[in-house]
Amino acid sequence: MNFEELLFQAKMGDEKATEQVLKIYQPLLVKNALVNGVFDEDLYQELILETLKCIRNFRKLE
Repeated sequence: MNFEELLFQAKMGDEKATEQVLKIYQPLLVKNALVNGVFDEDLYQELILETLKCIRNFRKLE
């Protein structure tokens, strides 16, 4: 399954697909949750929520 198909499955509510997408983006989310070298758990959770919104709003470009 390619990434676009994975996103579509996640958008359709497939929990495993959603987990896979979050796992793919986890290093980027962790990196962006560092504030002055300290991990900010609240920021990390907000980034996950924003990622979930992006999954929900995903549209295939034709």
